[in-house]
Amino acid sequence: MNDDSSEEKAKRHLRRLIWLYFWLLLAEGALRKWVFPELSNPLLVIRDPVALAIYFFAIRARVFPRNGWFSILVGIGVLTTMAMLIQDWEYLPHLKLFAVAGYGIHANFFHLPLIFIMARVLDFRDVRKFGWWTLVILIPMTLLLVAQFRASPDAFVNRTAGGEGEMMMAALGKVRTAGPFSFVTGVVSYFALATAYLVWAVLRAQTFKNWLLALAGGALVIGIVVSGSRSVVGACAVVVASLSLVVILRPDVVNRFGRILIAVAVLGLIVSQTGIFRQGFKVLSTRFSEVAEATDQSVATDVISRFFSGFEEGFRSFSRAPLFGYGIGIGTNAGAKFLTGHNVFLLSEGEWSRIFFESGPVLGLAYVIWRCALAGWLGWLSVKAVRRGNLLPLLLFSSTVLPLISGQFGQPTILGFTVFVTGLAFAAAKPEISELDNSDRLISPPPVRKVIRGRSAYAEKLHGTPTDDHTNGFVDR
Repeated sequence: MNDDSSEEKAKRHLRRLIWLYFWLLLAEGALRKWVFPELSNPLLVIRDPVALAIYFFAIRARVFPRNGWFSILVGIGVLTTMAMLIQDWEYLPHLKLFAVAGYGIHANFFHLPLIFIMARVLDFRDVRKFGWWTLVILIPMTLLLVAQFRASPDAFVNRTAGGEGEMMMAALGKVRTAGPFSFVTGVVSYFALATAYLVWAVLRAQTFKNWLLALAGGALVIGIVVSGSRSVVGACAVVVASLSLVVILRPDVVNRFGRILIAVAVLGLIVSQTGIFRQGFKVLSTRFSEVAEATDQSVATDVISRFFSGFEEGFRSFSRAPLFGYGIGIGTNAGAKFLTGHNVFLLSEGEWSRIFFESGPVLGLAYVIWRCALAGWLGWLSVKAVRRGNLLPLLLFSSTVLPLISGQFGQPTILGFTVFVTGLAFAAAKPEISELDNSDRLISPPPVRKVIRGRSAYAEKLHGTPTDDHTNGFVDR
């Protein structure tokens, strides 16, 4: 009895800590560039103590992962770290060596067990509440994006983390707005998550209030156009495109899509008449055109080639990397800062290239396969959830699958969002999630016919509850 009570108490602490992880993920960039710019580098790991506390209470609650995924991850991490220490012990100062290796472990391994803990601890109410807050926060976040879009590149709202350098430019003298995050990559991840929750709430009746859906929908559209980022457009488009799989798996929802498209078209028409939308759309379209002209490609071809370029670079790096790599963490910006004093990419900007150059073709490939396999498993669970009538896992999966496979984990915001959203997706994919509330199903269950004892077969047919299984009426022709 006491053990059960202590485990439940530990789970309550876990939920609070997961919420703290979420809030720090949103606030990390603001703290680094506006509140404590002099502590920009230490604040990179502001969520690490929270992760440690989560692991402590997960052990007490007996939900810490003990599966094959975790065991393989630990094995890869130990071998990769040992390879670096053995190779670079004579070439690097020991303090810098441990600092670089520590950040490499932080980037590649330390936060990933949180995925499995979230999957076991969170229930339907938790997943839904995270969605509500995501849409609520989207509204003031878009107002901040608009303020950054309208301000000059050197304005306070467009300040960079630590006060170093300038924000990246979009087009026509406008910055790529970063919102409260250190870089625009935070906006990419957050808007993809918001798109997933918004689409789910629109398709699922009575999930959130209509006023929230309308305001969040308008904020999403305006935020996309003032972001000045092609990645934001692409991330949100991937989430919406995942609905095509829903149509294939559950063709019975096509009629519901039609009604929703009308509502979306009306909302889009209203938003498109605003001045900020027209100005933002002009900047964004100019950004697409300029990049396409610079690469001598069409806009569509440029987007496709950009998507595959990272994988192509990774495969080329695979054959050029040393057997045991140059050392974990050296390819991250923080690792370069420890070694050279500057935030640069010493090895490669692409994630797969960084992994192969840091860990070598053997251990690096094992780590890449681990991430791809985890994405594949989550995708399969999401498809099974759609068949049960639960659409949310697929939408969350589509918002996190690309960074899970090839996102730059050396950048803390990308790492944090990938871990957090992947954990949400696994939690939402649990079979019991769909069974908690029938309104979460894409179609309503068939009505239960009430049978009156003693009624003849003819009377039952005449007075019983009508069915919808006819196949010869006008509607079915």
